[in-house]
Amino acid sequence: MDWMTRLKTGLWEDNPGLVQLLGLCPLLAVTTSFVNGLGLGIATLMVLAGSNVLVSAARRFLSDEIRIPVYVLIIASLVTCVELSFKAWFPALDRSLGIFIPLIVTNCAIVARAELFASRNPVGPSLADGIGMGAGFLLLLCAIGAFRELLGTGTILGGLDKLIGGEPLAGIAVVDGGWLLAVLPPGAFFSLALAIALKNVIDRRNRATRATPAPRDAGRVAS
Repeated sequence: MDWMTRLKTGLWEDNPGLVQLLGLCPLLAVTTSFVNGLGLGIATLMVLAGSNVLVSAARRFLSDEIRIPVYVLIIASLVTCVELSFKAWFPALDRSLGIFIPLIVTNCAIVARAELFASRNPVGPSLADGIGMGAGFLLLLCAIGAFRELLGTGTILGGLDKLIGGEPLAGIAVVDGGWLLAVLPPGAFFSLALAIALKNVIDRRNRATRATPAPRDAGRVAS
């Protein structure tokens, strides 16, 4: 299976957040800023790609009775590794994300990809699927986080020090003031709804463009 096909599927055509509507709890709770979305997106991408590879490699040795518990064990082990890595290298970001890194274990998008794809395909395509789906989820988290941060605080890239260290950074001021509702829970639902609506509009226009027949030549120039 072509890598670009899997990446395109995860990024747009079958995006876990926009199309499958999976993993919405962390998506809605964490995306109050771009940096938070980026951090959780990277963690989810690492776990998703790793679990797909391990499930695919072990699929021949798993019976139907134990496959789901084994999936959960694999995912939980990877989440623990990612969580400890964040605590060691990005402690401020780890504190900001709080319980939502451990809760990646319960992200139904990861179990769904293990069951629907990795358990039925070789390691290479499973890795491509994990990276594609994880990247699609990562980009959605970053986009919604940046949108909510811009509307809610009037800044962008605030809290970047959680990734690079140093003194606290307030972010780049874009507008004066902000709209508090954007960083509250209702703002998350509004932002996700706008993202889904935008994707539907783009897909509808693309389908209409493909369905429109190419215009024929109105006539030929006489020789």
